[in-house]
Amino acid sequence: MADDNNLPAVIIHRLSDFQHPLPWPKHTIFNPIESSDPLYPVHRASARVLIVIPPSPLKAEHLDQYPSVECVVGTSAGVDHIDLAECRARNIRVTGAGSAFAEDGADYAIGLLLDVLRRVSAAHRFVRAGLWPVKDHFPLGNKAICLVEMDMIGLFRWWHDDITVLGEKRVGIVGLGNIGTLVAKRLEPFGCTIAYTSRNKKPQIPYAYYPTVLDLATNSDSLIICCALSNKTRHIINRDVLTALGKKGVIVNIGRGALVDEKELVKFLVEGELGGAGLDVFENEPEVPKELYMLDNVVLSPHRAVATPESFNNVMEVVIANITAFFLNKPLLSEIDLNDWC
Repeated sequence: MADDNNLPAVIIHRLSDFQHPLPWPKHTIFNPIESSDPLYPVHRASARVLIVIPPSPLKAEHLDQYPSVECVVGTSAGVDHIDLAECRARNIRVTGAGSAFAEDGADYAIGLLLDVLRRVSAAHRFVRAGLWPVKDHFPLGNKAICLVEMDMIGLFRWWHDDITVLGEKRVGIVGLGNIGTLVAKRLEPFGCTIAYTSRNKKPQIPYAYYPTVLDLATNSDSLIICCALSNKTRHIINRDVLTALGKKGVIVNIGRGALVDEKELVKFLVEGELGGAGLDVFENEPEVPKELYMLDNVVLSPHRAVATPESFNNVMEVVIANITAFFLNKPLLSEIDLNDWC
């Protein structure tokens, strides 16, 4: 695409070690240019649009390299890697991925919740370890205990006391945006009691609204976290929230790792003060607290909740639509209101 000098140039900003190819269609009204492109030095200073590939940071020192940029096009559900305050100060517009990842993210959140509540991954390990012929019954509960050391009476009591079904649960959603809304819709057929907290109460939404995460946790059995990370939401899941959720409570996080105070979460899980967790994101990725490895009530995933071919195709469509709209002076498809974020 970089040989068509008649089209407006769009610079692709990414870390040098993140070289996942972007499947650009044959016909667009712009010319995407990588930093490795021979034309990059020619267009870097004059390009009006910048595409940011996560987790590549975009800070003030990076924006200094692109003095003519008017629009930063994000390609992820979260934009915490972009300095939004700096963009606002420079009158640079910013877009996100919109609803491109919503379907797959919502599916994954429900999958993690079901896995934790019904202990699917733990049951898999139970069978593969050869314990089924020895222990006979496998409990589908929430407690973190050692199955190998439990006798049959204790195993039965655990199974009888702690078997759990999703339909009986009060599920709180932290962030009722594109993903959170679809999470709620997927929960409805299970018969869950659904509630949420968000920046604002949503009009014409039938679910109970709580103004704070603490209030939501107090009235929930499980929390699904799918809000964006910002300075306002960092460690929004703290010790008080975990305490309110209680010993049988479950946390599912498909947002960003830093939304949760990870040290507190690990402590609660290890000490049996929380029922379980399904975690797709972590505070210091790709590092994961080793204390979580041996807990059967914890399901771990390597930040792949939205990673499907379909979602990547969706985000490319959103990116192209935003850039096309920009050059045609039309409204951007998924522009972020920087006043809400900064």
